[in-house]
Amino acid sequence: MEKILTSIITIGDELLIGQTIDTNSAWMAQRLNDMGIWVHRRLAIGDKREDILSALEKESSVSQIVLITGGLGPTADDITKPTLCEYFNTRLVRNEEALNNVLHIFESRGLPMLDRNIEQSMVPESATIIQNKWGTAPAMWFEKDGVIYVSMPGVPYEMQGIMSSYVLPRLETHFKTPAVIHQTIVTSGMGESFVAERLVGFEAALPAHFSLAYLPSYSLLKLRLSAFGAEKLEVAAEMSALFHDLKNLVADIMVTDQDIPIAQVVGQLLLEKGKTAGTAESCTGGLISSQITAIPGSSAYYKGSVVAYANETKIKLLGVNPATIQAYGAVSEETAIEMVKGALNTLQTDYAVAVTGIMGPDGGSAEKPVGTVWIAVANADTIVTKKHQLRYDRERNTNMAAVYALNELRKLILQ
Repeated sequence: MEKILTSIITIGDELLIGQTIDTNSAWMAQRLNDMGIWVHRRLAIGDKREDILSALEKESSVSQIVLITGGLGPTADDITKPTLCEYFNTRLVRNEEALNNVLHIFESRGLPMLDRNIEQSMVPESATIIQNKWGTAPAMWFEKDGVIYVSMPGVPYEMQGIMSSYVLPRLETHFKTPAVIHQTIVTSGMGESFVAERLVGFEAALPAHFSLAYLPSYSLLKLRLSAFGAEKLEVAAEMSALFHDLKNLVADIMVTDQDIPIAQVVGQLLLEKGKTAGTAESCTGGLISSQITAIPGSSAYYKGSVVAYANETKIKLLGVNPATIQAYGAVSEETAIEMVKGALNTLQTDYAVAVTGIMGPDGGSAEKPVGTVWIAVANADTIVTKKHQLRYDRERNTNMAAVYALNELRKLILQ
C-alpha cells in the first residue's frame, strides 16, 4: 500500500535564530504517524514571501499533504495570508464568523479592539475556513492539483486544538490510510552498539514491512519496532509475535515495554505495591522530583523532596553528620548513604533515593573529577549505592544522573 506523504512547513524568523523551539512539527508528526500518514519532510523558513512561495511549490511536488504553521498573527511580519493569496490566485475577504470570534475574545477580556486585530478576520476567499476556538487567527484549508494544504496558527495549543478537532478527522476521511503500528522497549545498562550486535540476527529476519530503530537518550536506549501494512489486524498479529521475541532477547536490560518516562515506570511499581517514595537531591537540584511529579496521579505515591544543595542544608534537613562531609566530602558514598537515610526519616516514606555529585564545568579534582556522581537508594532494610563517572556537559550530566537514580530506585522496588 502506497504511503501518504506529508510535508510540514513552520514559518517564523524566531525559529531560524533559535529564539523559539519548534515543538509543533514533532507534535504533528506523532499524531499523523499514529493514523498512518507519513511525514516526508519538515522545513523551517523565515517570514519571507519568496521563501514561503518556494517552499509551497517544492513540498507540494513530493507530498499529498502540506501543513503550515505560523505567520498568521496581527503584526507586520506575519505575511502568510497574503502570500497564500498569491500562491492560490485569490484575494482576502472578511469572514464574519472569524470577526465575531475576535470580537468575543476581546470583549470577554475587557480589551480594546485594534484595527490590526480586526484584520485577523480577513481570509483567502478560496479557502475553507476552520474557526479557531482557542485564539483569534482562523486556520485555512486549501486544495490544489490533488494536494491538500492547511495553514494554522503557530501558537502550539491553538494548532493542537485545530488539528485534533478538525484537520486530523478530515484527513482520516479523505484518505484510506495504511496500518502503522509501533511498539517500544526501553533499556538501560548496555550501549547502543552492543545492543545492536545482540540483535543482528533478529533484525536480519524481520519482514520487509518491519523496521527496528535505536533511539538513545540520557542513559536509556529505546528500541522501537515499527510495522506498516494494509490490514491492521494482520500487522498487529505479526507485531505481537515479533515484539515478544524482541523482549526475550533484551530481558536482562529491559526497563519497560512501554514508551513512557522512567519516572512513570517507577510510579507504576509504587502504585502496584502500595508504597511511597521521596528524594534527597543535591547536584540534580530537584530534577528527579520534577520528573516524578510531572506524572499525573503521582501524589498517590510520592511524598516530596529535600533539595539539599549546600552542605549546611544536608546537615540541618537530612541529618548528615558534619564529620562525614569533613572526612569524605559532600560527593561520596558515605554522604549519599546518610542523605538517603535522612530522606527516609524526614519524609517518612517506604523508599528514598539520594544523589550527590559534581556536574561541572568546574568543581572537580584529581580524586573526584567533574561528572562524579554517587547515588543511594534505600528502604527500611536495604541500602544500595552506585557511583557513576559522567563525562558530558552540565545539562547532560544532570539529566543522566536523574535517570540513573530513578533506575536504581526501580531496581530496588523490584527486589
